[in-house]
Amino acid sequence: MIKDYFFLALGNLKHKGLRSWLTILGIFIGIAAVVSLITMGQGLQTAITGQFGSLSVDKLTIQNKQTSFAPPGSAVVEKLNDNDLRIIESVNGIDKVITRLIRVVNIEYNKVSIFSYVVDLPSTKEGAEIIYESFDARVDQGRLLKAEDRGKILLGSNFKEEGTFGKEVRVGSKIKTNEKEFEVVGILKTSSTFTVNGAVMMPSEDLKELLNAENEYDLIVVQVNDKDNIENIAGEIERKLRNDRNEKVGEESFTVETPLQTIESVKDILNIVNLIVIGIAAISLLVGGIGIANTMYTSVLERTKEIGVMKAVGAKNKDIMIIFLIESGLLGLAGAVIGVVLGYSLGQGVEYIAINQLNTNLLHSANPFWLVGGCLIFGFLIGAVSGVLPARRASKTNVVDALRYE
Repeated sequence: MIKDYFFLALGNLKHKGLRSWLTILGIFIGIAAVVSLITMGQGLQTAITGQFGSLSVDKLTIQNKQTSFAPPGSAVVEKLNDNDLRIIESVNGIDKVITRLIRVVNIEYNKVSIFSYVVDLPSTKEGAEIIYESFDARVDQGRLLKAEDRGKILLGSNFKEEGTFGKEVRVGSKIKTNEKEFEVVGILKTSSTFTVNGAVMMPSEDLKELLNAENEYDLIVVQVNDKDNIENIAGEIERKLRNDRNEKVGEESFTVETPLQTIESVKDILNIVNLIVIGIAAISLLVGGIGIANTMYTSVLERTKEIGVMKAVGAKNKDIMIIFLIESGLLGLAGAVIGVVLGYSLGQGVEYIAINQLNTNLLHSANPFWLVGGCLIFGFLIGAVSGVLPARRASKTNVVDALRYE
């Protein structure tokens, strides 16, 4: 019986032609927006989470609070110092402490100058290995920078693009950094940590001389003995630094970030963005639902005599109501199908442009299968719900009045 209802409803939709397509316009625009934005949002969340690969589960990062959005520690007014370093090293449970410098410098090559971030490589072999391991450093050309190197630099993958300096940078090229010349010993492969792709790495001693940066650090990375105890160690570091600076809880001029805190903060921001976007898309779905309701009301008026004939030959009120509900549901389902296809196509298109034109893997399109099923079911339900009142009106049609209707 239900099968017959579906075929009857489908036939009625085919007869409406253009009106059916116009009716589902709001539905498939809304669904397409939801699908494309959720797929891009999930891909973006995965990609951005990957940017924090430098924060392994057994490491935490200490820095003074920043004045703007920038790589960690590079936008603080007051830098960490040797006193802070001694306090951190005095905390029990710490295995290694690594200081980092991250600054913006002038880079010149082929008479073209740009500004870029430069980061230091620890002066010990052990420290250098930890840093390389943190972002899975792999060379595309040349070799990795060594802790004992002087006058050498390692470049991120962005520097091998000819458009950067108008001339290809190669291993052995001489690049000026703040008017001091350095030799390129290697160029990295593209990393999931996008800040690394556009950064210059040089030995710690060279960078200190270049910046005249003695007794100051942009951030301090701490590796703990027991990763399960990292929260307690972070709390102890906070307590000691707070006491040393004579600061109250909640008014600290520094931050101690654990991997979980950092990743959760990013996820919270992305979730809020997703909710706002879905809310905007829901407006389109509401408009689409109103369109379906309007179309179904018009359909009831146009088919008053047909409804009367069906009732005259034995159709019950519930049969009429089911037919109209299925019809409105199919309108929503058709819009959902088009919306899912269009949404995924938009997501894949943005990913293709990002990879091939912008040379970044940050804008990645995820393809969760649950989203397809959820959108199709949601599309059918919003159509059916929008058709409840028109269907109820159709089912209540008086047979005698309907047969007289012209």
